[in-house]
Amino acid sequence: MIGSLGPDGVRCSRAGCSADATRNVNWRNPRIHDESRVKIWLACDEHSDYLHDYLATRGFPVVVTALAHTVERV
Repeated sequence: MIGSLGPDGVRCSRAGCSADATRNVNWRNPRIHDESRVKIWLACDEHSDYLHDYLATRGFPVVVTALAHTVERV
């Protein structure tokens, strides 16, 4: 999981953002990993779409979920 654990909880993975994370950005690089390998970035409400779009434009499968929800495949 990419993000950080701050004094009040988990933080957004977007560079320079210190907001609390509210979403998981679940993704993988299909050139390297199969569907069972899921990487997770953390996102605040403001940066959730930005991180999704960043990965999607590079052709990576990506699914945004609630912070507490995990996925097994992307």
